[in-house]
This record gives sequence, C-alpha cells and structure tokens, in this order.
Amino acid sequence: MTTTNGNDYTAENITVLKGLEAVRRRPGMYVGGTDIKALHHLVYEVVDNSVDEALAGHCDHIIVTVHPDNSLSVEDNGRGIPVDEHPEEKVSSLQLVLTTLHAGGKFDGGNYKVSGGLHGVGVSAVNALSAWMVAEVHRDGAVWQQRFKRGIPQNNVTKIADLPANEANKTSTKITFMFDDEIFEGVTGYNWNTLLVRFREMAFVTKGIRITFVDERVAWRREYSFYFEGGVTSFVRYLNRNRNSLHDPIHTEKIIDDVGVEVAIQYTDAYTESVYAFANTIHTPDGGTHLTGLRGALTRTINDYSRKNNILKENENNFSGDDTREGLTAIISIKHPDPQFESQTKVKLMNAEVRNIVETIVAERISAFLEENPRSAKTIIEKCLTSSRARAAAKKARELVLRKSALESSTLPGKLADCSSKDSANTELYLVEGDSAGGSAKQGRDRRFQAILPLRGKILNTERARLDKILSNNEVKALITALGTGIGDDFTLDRLRYGRVIVMCDADVDGAHIRTLLLTFFFRYMFQLIDDGHLYIAQPPLYQIKQGKKVAYVYTEEEKDAYLKNLNGQKTNIHLQRYKGLGEMNPDQLWNTTMDPEHRILLQVNIEDAAAADKTFDMLMGAAVPPRRKFIQTHAKQVQNLDV
Repeated sequence: MTTTNGNDYTAENITVLKGLEAVRRRPGMYVGGTDIKALHHLVYEVVDNSVDEALAGHCDHIIVTVHPDNSLSVEDNGRGIPVDEHPEEKVSSLQLVLTTLHAGGKFDGGNYKVSGGLHGVGVSAVNALSAWMVAEVHRDGAVWQQRFKRGIPQNNVTKIADLPANEANKTSTKITFMFDDEIFEGVTGYNWNTLLVRFREMAFVTKGIRITFVDERVAWRREYSFYFEGGVTSFVRYLNRNRNSLHDPIHTEKIIDDVGVEVAIQYTDAYTESVYAFANTIHTPDGGTHLTGLRGALTRTINDYSRKNNILKENENNFSGDDTREGLTAIISIKHPDPQFESQTKVKLMNAEVRNIVETIVAERISAFLEENPRSAKTIIEKCLTSSRARAAAKKARELVLRKSALESSTLPGKLADCSSKDSANTELYLVEGDSAGGSAKQGRDRRFQAILPLRGKILNTERARLDKILSNNEVKALITALGTGIGDDFTLDRLRYGRVIVMCDADVDGAHIRTLLLTFFFRYMFQLIDDGHLYIAQPPLYQIKQGKKVAYVYTEEEKDAYLKNLNGQKTNIHLQRYKGLGEMNPDQLWNTTMDPEHRILLQVNIEDAAAADKTFDMLMGAAVPPRRKFIQTHAKQVQNLDV
C-alpha cells in the first residue's frame, strides 16, 4: 500500500461542479444512465411538469411531438412558467427553473398540492443533457422565449411577439429540446411504442386530461390522443379486454391525511397477476408502500371473509398472498403532497405512512363488496381455493424437479450438451428447436463456453396452465434443471448456470410460435432472468448468397435486396438459398453466421413496459380467439415472406 504526505491534499484538490456541470458529469444519478431508457426519462421529466399543472387544476391538454430531426417538444395549456425577475436571484424565473437544480414552484406547498417532480431536478437536468433547448412561454399578453446550449443560456428571456387581442389571456409553456449525442452515445432516437404506452398510462391515472402524441418522423405523421373519463377503472377494463372477467371492477377513491388513493380491482380466469402501481401519476415498477398496502388488504380481507363464512375450516391454513392474487388485475394510484422515492428515476415509493392508509381504504371497500355481492364473492373465493390446492401440488412438483436436478447434476437433463467452463458470467446456453438443428449446434459450437439444449417440439403454453401442470412437462423440467435457478418461490438468480440464455429457432411460423412459447414461459415464471438482461434471441441468416466462390449471408429481405443491388448488374452465376430451418445449415455455417461471438447478431430481450408486455402475451397466448385473429389480420400485410 502506498502512503502520501497529508500536505499533498489541500484545498486545491477540492473540485466544485458549478451550475449543471454535475448532471453532465454524472447523468446516471439524475436520469438513470445514458441508454435509450434514460433518453425516455428525459421526456418523462418534462411531461411530468405538465401533468403537475393538470393535477393542480390549471391544465387539461398536453401535446408531445417528436420532430423529424429527433428533437422533441412538450406543450401544455397551463399557467406558463413565470418570466419576471426572481426577487432574490435577480434573474428571470424561467431561467432559474431551467438552469438550477432544486428550483421550482413545488417546494412551498402553495402552488402544487400534488406533484411528481418534487425532487426539483427534472427539467433542469434535461436542459443539462440536451445539445440545445428552447423554452417558449405564453403569458402576460406576450410570447416569451429563451434558448440554451447544453444547459447554458444563450440569451436573456426575450419577448418575441405580442399576443393578439382575442388571445391576450392565453397561457402556455412549450419546451423543445434535442438530446445531446455526446451524452447518449449510440442512441438513435425515441421509441414510439414505449412513449405511447407511457402517455396512455398517464391519461388513465389523470382523469380529465387529454394527452396528444405526435410523431413527425414518418411520412404520414402518426398521431394518438388519449382521454379517459373512467380513470383507473377504464385502465383495468383495458387490461382485461382479452380476458374473461369474473365480476365488474371494484373501485374506490378516498383521501386520508391529504393522501389521495384510487384503486380499481377485477379478477379474471387467468393464472397470473397483473398489478400496476402509480404515485402522483408516475409508474413505480418496483412498487413500494402503496403496493404493499394493497396486497396486504386483499389477503387479510379475503381470509377474514372466508373464516367468517366457514369457507376455510379451523384445520385449514389461511390463503397466501399468491393465492389471493391469482388472476387479479389491479391499479393502485396515490396522490401524495410529499412523495419520497427510492431514487431520482422514481421506481419505488418509500413513504411509510402510505401503507396503512391504502390498507385501510382497500380493506374497507373489498369487505363491503364481498358482503354485498355474495355470488361474486363465492367465485373469487373458489378461485383462491383452486389456486391454493394447485400451489400445493406445484410445490411438490418443484421439490421433485429440484431433487432430481441435485441427484442428476453430473448427468444433467435430456440431451443437454454442457460446456466445460463453470464460470457462469461467460457461459451460454442455446435453446435450440429440434434434434437436427441441435446436432448441428453441438458440432459447430465452442465447447468451452457454449452449451446446447435441443427442445423436442413445442413446449407447453404456460399462459393457459397453472404451475403444477407446467412442471409436469418434460421439456420445461429439463429447461429448469439446466438453468439451475429453480422456479416460482424457489427461483434465485444466484444459481443461474449460464450468463446468457439464447433462444435459437427457425425463421418460419413454427419457429416463431416456439419462440413465443419460450418467451411467455420466461416472462411469467422467470421474469428476473429478463429483467437482469440474461435472455437473448439468436438471429440466423435468412439467405445465403453465392457468387462463384464468394459466399455472403444476409439477415433480412432489405439486406438481400441491397446486396443484390450493390452488385451493379454483375449478377452472373448467383445462387440464392433461402434458409427455412437451422437444420439446413451445416455446423460450420451455423457457427459462422449465428453462434460465433465475432460475427453473430443477438437481440437482448428486455421489458421496458410490463403492462404492454402483459397485454401482448395475454392476447397472443391466452384463451380469447377474436383479439388474436384481429392482430394477425392487422399485421399480416407486414409479413414479406411466410413459410408454412
């Protein structure tokens, strides 16, 4: 260990980051990173300010527009950010808000009773991470504007026009910014679907607000507008539109100690839980005290009702939380004057008092519903009973799978060809469709770090089966044993035997079906595997193009067309082979195109929005046929080559 003289550490060694420099130096502290997820977070920070105006009763329309150059603007018809000089700081209030962390109108409790942006770093952090920003405010009978470059004002607030007489009282704020590619390296732009889902959620949990989303990057200028009078009840109906519901939504809305709570609950005949939590309109994917309160109230109330009505006998155990949440769809939305989040990205609510408030309100409403609707109560309790029995059976099946995997650890399941390395951080498991492709993959792989598990036929559709039935399926058992993680309550990533789990299927209809079945299984029963970035999809080539001795592989129709076009008429002696299955490639070809880390293309599976993924899996793999047929009819024209 090297020691230094204390005199070498002086005041000159202390660095002071001025203005917004800290945000640019450490963007992860403010927006969670520099990837596309963080890029979307910039949008949420600006939109949250407009939603706060709506919650305060001063705004009812927000327009978000992605422009052709990938700049983005957020406009609301709220009061307009003040432009006059701040009495203490001696600069325009607009400039203060956009350039100073912890500056805004949300800290004294007078202007905003409820706000999602109480950390006060939102729009100023966006300014810091933008190549440029323009703020335009309509108020005081005029249009005011100020420009910024990487958070630094380029001019003072300037009046650029007087409002016409018939609009003299108009007020609004429009923030336009271009993300800084020096910060967000490799990010090409916004994802339409991700933002669309977020704005739909915001409209659901903010009754009476209209959110319009416009994309000018496409020729036809796509535009969606969301407005929901029913609030969270509409949200629940929307999520359950492809499911068979067991009763009408249960809704309650109440304020206790200035904390507003709104909940909508509905049971379906599904086997999974779909519960989403919001705090001041912000989706909290990691839950928090509001979600804990909802779940606690549900379990306690259903058990109390079951005991009171002798449905559960003295010698029977209470229902577990999992039993009371099977098939549950619920939205919990709270409005808090001083929300405390786990981090600036607001993924988890931490206010301790919220748990008891939510639990009190929800328990009261659920108890009243069960007493007033005995037929629906009976249906719900019967589902809990069936779930409890199935869970006990699943526990035995899980234990059997785990026992078997421990006993067979030296021989591992099925046709698994394991790798020699035991370093899980650098190993890969390929899940390969069919024995033929499995044989090629085994011969072509790098045995040091690549393992192969061939899957025979299509695995069970886990969207339509409980865990006890799923665990009786040989392919699923082999998969669980090979991964080593366990499943359900026994799942832990610490035991994962491979750092990458790669789904490798044929590029045809059957391959797509098998891939969807596997993704459904991972989404429902090993979500953390996806969430921690361990699941991938291999991209085998679509065509082999031969010209004499020259061989090229292309992965899409567009690549094929571009390659042939680039031959500039020199198209003699060309042989075009369309691969319909992995088994058509010999081991060397499979290695060179799909398995060699130097040349392969892997798509990492991630779930940016659980509600959208939940809806998609439910629609594609659930029992209801009409939505699936409509989806296929809608998207059929997008398919260029269909192999049946």
